[in-house]
Amino acid sequence: MVRISRVMLKNAGHAIDKTLSEILVCPLSKQPLRVCEMPKALVSDTIGVSFPIKDGIPCLVPKDGKILEEVGDASKAS
Repeated sequence: MVRISRVMLKNAGHAIDKTLSEILVCPLSKQPLRVCEMPKALVSDTIGVSFPIKDGIPCLVPKDGKILEEVGDASKAS
């Protein structure tokens, strides 16, 4: 049993189950989320917010979300 637990912990955070990713929605916009591999996060393209995945567990608390910066916005600021 201990060996199985170690394997599960070792592989935690490497991928989100496909079924789970199809069910999860953004807690703010209620729209589907996209899985981003680098960094491990779920992204809401609708509102431009990413939610981290820590140890294989999506953190979908609104305060954990980070606003994504658009590439076009950086050029306007210069």
